[in-house]
Amino acid sequence: MNVFEYAAVEEANWKANLQGMTDYQPMTTFFSDYSIAEFMEGEKGIRDTYKRAFNEWKNDIKYITEMCMVLNHKIWEWYGRGKHGVAKVYDELWKECAAYIEGHFEGEDLSYYYRVTD
Repeated sequence: MNVFEYAAVEEANWKANLQGMTDYQPMTTFFSDYSIAEFMEGEKGIRDTYKRAFNEWKNDIKYITEMCMVLNHKIWEWYGRGKHGVAKVYDELWKECAAYIEGHFEGEDLSYYYRVTD
Protein backbone atom coordinates (compact mmCIF):
# COMPACT_ATOMS: atom_id res chain seq x y z
CA MET A 1 0.00 0.00 0.00
CA ASN A 2 1.42 3.40 -0.91
CA VAL A 3 1.21 6.50 1.25
CA PHE A 4 -1.81 7.92 -0.55
CA GLU A 5 -3.77 4.67 -0.31
CA TYR A 6 -2.87 4.47 3.39
CA ALA A 7 -4.03 8.06 3.98
CA ALA A 8 -7.28 7.50 2.05
CA VAL A 9 -8.13 4.36 4.03
CA GLU A 10 -7.32 6.05 7.34
CA GLU A 11 -9.41 9.11 6.47
CA ALA A 12 -12.36 7.02 5.29
CA ASN A 13 -12.34 5.09 8.56
CA TRP A 14 -12.21 8.30 10.57
CA LYS A 15 -15.08 9.87 8.64
CA ALA A 16 -17.19 6.74 9.02
CA ASN A 17 -16.58 6.61 12.77
CA LEU A 18 -17.21 10.33 13.19
CA GLN A 19 -20.38 10.34 11.14
CA GLY A 20 -21.62 7.27 13.01
CA MET A 21 -21.33 9.14 16.30
CA THR A 22 -22.20 12.72 15.27
CA ASP A 23 -23.66 14.84 12.51
CA TYR A 24 -20.31 16.54 11.94
CA GLN A 25 -19.08 16.68 8.34
CA PRO A 26 -15.27 17.05 8.05
CA MET A 27 -14.12 20.00 5.93
CA THR A 28 -10.32 19.75 5.90
CA THR A 29 -7.56 17.38 4.83
CA PHE A 30 -6.01 17.30 8.31
CA PHE A 31 -6.64 13.60 8.85
CA SER A 32 -4.94 12.69 5.58
CA ASP A 33 -2.16 15.19 6.22
CA TYR A 34 -1.30 13.56 9.54
CA SER A 35 -1.62 10.06 8.09
CA ILE A 36 0.84 10.95 5.35
CA ALA A 37 3.22 12.46 7.91
CA GLU A 38 3.04 9.27 10.03
CA PHE A 39 3.75 7.09 7.02
CA MET A 40 6.59 9.21 5.64
CA GLU A 41 8.42 10.68 8.63
CA GLY A 42 6.93 9.36 11.85
CA GLU A 43 6.98 11.58 14.93
CA LYS A 44 9.07 14.30 13.26
CA GLY A 45 6.59 14.52 10.39
CA ILE A 46 3.67 14.68 12.80
CA ARG A 47 5.25 17.61 14.65
CA ASP A 48 6.15 19.40 11.41
CA THR A 49 2.62 18.94 10.06
CA TYR A 50 1.15 20.30 13.29
CA LYS A 51 3.41 23.34 13.24
CA ARG A 52 2.54 24.22 9.65
CA ALA A 53 -1.20 23.59 10.01
CA PHE A 54 -1.45 25.37 13.36
CA ASN A 55 0.34 28.47 12.08
CA GLU A 56 -1.86 28.57 8.98
CA TRP A 57 -5.23 27.95 10.65
CA LYS A 58 -4.93 29.06 14.29
CA ASN A 59 -7.29 32.00 13.75
CA ASP A 60 -10.02 29.99 12.00
CA ILE A 61 -12.19 28.45 14.72
CA LYS A 62 -13.74 25.85 12.43
CA TYR A 63 -10.44 24.57 11.03
CA ILE A 64 -8.55 24.67 14.33
CA THR A 65 -11.45 22.84 15.98
CA GLU A 66 -11.29 20.11 13.36
CA MET A 67 -7.53 19.84 13.78
CA CYS A 68 -8.02 19.40 17.52
CA MET A 69 -10.57 16.66 16.82
CA VAL A 70 -8.14 14.88 14.48
CA LEU A 71 -5.33 15.08 17.04
CA ASN A 72 -7.61 13.59 19.69
CA HIS A 73 -8.67 10.76 17.42
CA LYS A 74 -5.05 10.05 16.54
CA ILE A 75 -4.19 9.65 20.25
CA TRP A 76 -6.68 6.81 20.58
CA GLU A 77 -5.86 5.32 17.20
CA TRP A 78 -2.17 4.92 18.01
CA TYR A 79 -2.69 3.99 21.64
CA GLY A 80 -5.01 1.20 20.48
CA ARG A 81 -2.31 -0.04 18.13
CA GLY A 82 0.12 -0.24 21.05
CA LYS A 83 2.27 2.61 19.70
CA HIS A 84 2.31 4.62 22.90
CA GLY A 85 5.16 6.90 21.78
CA VAL A 86 3.17 8.14 18.78
CA ALA A 87 0.05 8.44 20.94
CA LYS A 88 2.03 10.55 23.41
CA VAL A 89 3.13 12.94 20.63
CA TYR A 90 -0.48 13.36 19.53
CA ASP A 91 -1.57 13.85 23.16
CA GLU A 92 0.99 16.62 23.61
CA LEU A 93 -0.14 18.37 20.42
CA TRP A 94 -3.84 17.94 21.24
CA LYS A 95 -3.33 19.51 24.68
CA GLU A 96 -1.45 22.43 23.10
CA CYS A 97 -4.14 22.93 20.47
CA ALA A 98 -7.03 22.73 22.96
CA ALA A 99 -5.30 25.12 25.38
CA TYR A 100 -4.75 27.59 22.55
CA ILE A 101 -8.41 27.47 21.55
CA GLU A 102 -9.61 27.87 25.13
CA GLY A 103 -7.19 30.75 25.73
CA HIS A 104 -7.66 32.68 22.49
CA PHE A 105 -11.28 32.33 21.46
CA GLU A 106 -14.38 33.52 23.25
CA GLY A 107 -18.08 33.97 22.75
CA GLU A 108 -19.68 32.18 19.83
CA ASP A 109 -16.32 30.92 18.57
CA LEU A 110 -15.55 29.17 21.85
CA SER A 111 -19.13 27.90 22.00
CA TYR A 112 -18.63 26.42 18.53
CA TYR A 113 -15.55 24.52 19.72
CA TYR A 114 -17.34 23.10 22.76
CA ARG A 115 -20.47 22.24 20.78
CA VAL A 116 -18.58 20.39 18.04
CA THR A 117 -16.22 18.55 20.37
CA ASP A 118 -18.84 17.63 22.98
